[in-house]
Amino acid sequence: MSRRVKAFKYILMIIVIVLLIGLVVYLFPVISNLSTPEGQLEFKNQVSDMGFLGLLALFGLQFAQIFLIILPGEPIEILAGMCYGGVGGTLFITISACIISSIIFFAVRKLGRKFVYSFCSKERIEKIENSKLFKNPKKIEWIMLLLFVIPGTPKDLLVYIAGLLPLKPLRFILISTFARLPSIISSTFAGNSIVEGKWTHSIAIYAITFALVGVFIFIVNKFDKNKTAEKVVKAIK
Repeated sequence: MSRRVKAFKYILMIIVIVLLIGLVVYLFPVISNLSTPEGQLEFKNQVSDMGFLGLLALFGLQFAQIFLIILPGEPIEILAGMCYGGVGGTLFITISACIISSIIFFAVRKLGRKFVYSFCSKERIEKIENSKLFKNPKKIEWIMLLLFVIPGTPKDLLVYIAGLLPLKPLRFILISTFARLPSIISSTFAGNSIVEGKWTHSIAIYAITFALVGVFIFIVNKFDKNKTAEKVVKAIK
């Protein structure tokens, strides 16, 4: 199984590279002119011309980003916002993330640790599994929620780990989907602002999002006497 998984992994990486190159070549001429109203209109027309193929390509990129754990999610979220607007991009990324996370979660439950080790470091997985924080069924959902909300945590790695932990599938899928929303919303709306030529709006959106997340983390740390959030972040690094 391990050889088949690794072969699939390499094939998927090649497909991702081809898709990225294709999208860059296709969209670069119009992206370079986004500062003008004509360039913005041309970009939207290009995206409309791509139709279902554009949605499929974007889904493929996001699938690879989560599945392979090699790409940050923000560029794809920004691209979704540029192509389909803030609301449309948010819906697309959220639904896609839900589908992909569910596939990985149930694949791990079905195929076990060997499947996970094909994509993640064995030592890192064992370190997390052996942590007392991840063995407590009463706290594990709260811990996952924290990790998905906090910026910079390896959210795609968490999808693999979740399949090995005492988590109820539906609850985890809901957590992994909706706890991503702050990051998704900020990136997709920032992407939409870029297409509209409002670069300063993009910066403001990120600043507001990070401020809100910062307030959330501050409140958690304020009332978390056991410093659970700090311990959990250290455990997954």
